[in-house]
Amino acid sequence: MAQNPNNKDPRKPKIIRINLSWLYILLLIAIGYLLFAQGGPSPQKIEWPQVKQMMLDGDIKEIHFVRNDYSGNITVQPDRLGKYAGMFANGKVPSRSPHFTFLVSTKFDPEKEFGEINAQLSEDAQVKVVMENNPRIWSSVLEWVLPLLLLVLLWGWMFRGMGRQMGGGGGAGGGGMNPFNVGKSTGKLADKNKVNVTFKDVAGLYGAKEEVMEIVDFLRNPKKYTALGGKIPKGALLVGPPGTGKTLLAKAVAGEADVPFFSISGSDFVEMFVGVGASRVRDLFAQAKEKAPCIVFIDEIDAVGRARGKNVGFSSNDERENTLNQLLTEMDGFGSNSGVIVLAATNRADILDKALMRAGRFDRQIHVTLPDLNERKEIFQVHLKPLKLAPDFDLDLIAKNTPGFSGADIANVCNEAALTAARKGKNDINNQDFSDAVDRVVGGIERKKTIMSPEEKRLTAFHEAGHAVAGWLLPGCDPVLKVSIIPRGQALGITWMLPDEKVTLSKSEMMDDMCSLVAGRVAEEIVNDGVPCTGALSDFERMTKMAYAMVSYYGMSDKVGNISFYDPNGSYEFTKPYSEKTAELIDAEVKALIDEVTAKTRGILTENWEKLTELAELLIEKEVIMADDLEKLFGPKAGKHGEERLRKEETAI
Repeated sequence: MAQNPNNKDPRKPKIIRINLSWLYILLLIAIGYLLFAQGGPSPQKIEWPQVKQMMLDGDIKEIHFVRNDYSGNITVQPDRLGKYAGMFANGKVPSRSPHFTFLVSTKFDPEKEFGEINAQLSEDAQVKVVMENNPRIWSSVLEWVLPLLLLVLLWGWMFRGMGRQMGGGGGAGGGGMNPFNVGKSTGKLADKNKVNVTFKDVAGLYGAKEEVMEIVDFLRNPKKYTALGGKIPKGALLVGPPGTGKTLLAKAVAGEADVPFFSISGSDFVEMFVGVGASRVRDLFAQAKEKAPCIVFIDEIDAVGRARGKNVGFSSNDERENTLNQLLTEMDGFGSNSGVIVLAATNRADILDKALMRAGRFDRQIHVTLPDLNERKEIFQVHLKPLKLAPDFDLDLIAKNTPGFSGADIANVCNEAALTAARKGKNDINNQDFSDAVDRVVGGIERKKTIMSPEEKRLTAFHEAGHAVAGWLLPGCDPVLKVSIIPRGQALGITWMLPDEKVTLSKSEMMDDMCSLVAGRVAEEIVNDGVPCTGALSDFERMTKMAYAMVSYYGMSDKVGNISFYDPNGSYEFTKPYSEKTAELIDAEVKALIDEVTAKTRGILTENWEKLTELAELLIEKEVIMADDLEKLFGPKAGKHGEERLRKEETAI
């Protein structure tokens, strides 16, 4: 037991806290004493005839007989113990009585039996016999109370430890895994002194950051907006791909806001106990209303906000639906919820319930998209601050070579570049280290120990050369950055292209992309006398998806027409919204489109076969070729409308 060290006022009563760990230690010591502190070997069990003979021999000092147990404990004369040493293990006799025990039947008459034997002995040799009944009070108490006490203490100790590990002792609700607080909210109240992320640390995300900053400003200066009749928004939903900075933006809100900020994950509401999720929602909003105005941030809200009534019987969960219903009521129900703004994040907005998405609950949907070129530069500048860069490092070049990368990908590239430079023993990080890091992030780790036969290497070189030639000669394809036949991840070779970051694609551009995808297989067949190989699996997968999208989503088929069967919610998994005849027509159109693309690609590669062979031989020799090598063989990359345009500044490394 210890006194509270923080109680410095002598007038206030001192609080004495009991440390339960000492109780557990004392309990373990007591159990160990009962089990092991028996003073040597346990008494040896013998039969009644042996007892009778020992009495007649005068070896017994005392017999303690329990009537209701029909058992007896024997204490041997001290000078006769050595006679019976052979009956014990290792010849070690118990140091204290009883030395032997025996059991008899219910027909045994102790007065008669012991009396007859003592009558045969002299007065000095008679055995002292003590007979009594065992009340069994403590044995009954221990038999029932001790196991229950052990279970209760063990249960409390386990939940107490789990509660500390999962934040049960802190946060707003203090629920954790405490069995008495299982319905309490596990939301944590952000400490301003510990959150060191502000809007200055969030690079890019121009539109999203402005929207969130306006909400923070609304809470700081509400009169600025309410004076004109405006109302404070009730919620904002951050939507975007993984790694784009949704949670980071929420951390910045917590660091900037001068109001309480509660954070919780959507999975924290879902429990195995019935009613716990709804109870935690109620408790969270009850705490938030007490501290209003405030912000409640729910990360990965799709864990609890999934649309109701879909796939019933396969993945239905009444507990999740009850939790969602309670969340809907708290956000916009009969009860007033003024001053509490709900900020949520998800990358699966398509599966959220429509009632959760409506205005009045989430008034704003803030789309956090993948960063463009200028935003990537800013993100790189944030992650490059702790790195030691070479004097000739080109930030613009690296930003151009990472299209489609999220903020998390860029952070990973910077870290991989530093590790690559350190692995090579360099004093700083240059562009080549960043290029190798991009290769590793996109294609996977280099498989240096993979042994390729000369024939496999030759086929791989022609395969990648086919991709590169088709991508370079077709105006709708993105410019080729690099071609490699070094095995990485699951691929034996990779052709890198720089996406133009176009928002829309025309039919001709999509067909050119399909030509570049099938060009690897076509080049393999030409060089291998028409025998196909298995290296085009991923190419065919992407090409097939693109062809079906053109026919059934984008209305790019004359026979199918301007019809779209696209379903963002995925409810067409079991039933299709078209007939079997239409399905056959879609399949036929896709087959015809792929055949047309394949024939066009074969013509292009056959026409430029000599240069393609020269490129493949160069690839076998160098293993990695750049855009400069392609430009020397085929001239500048052709633009969309037929004009010649150089991409040297974007493709050179």
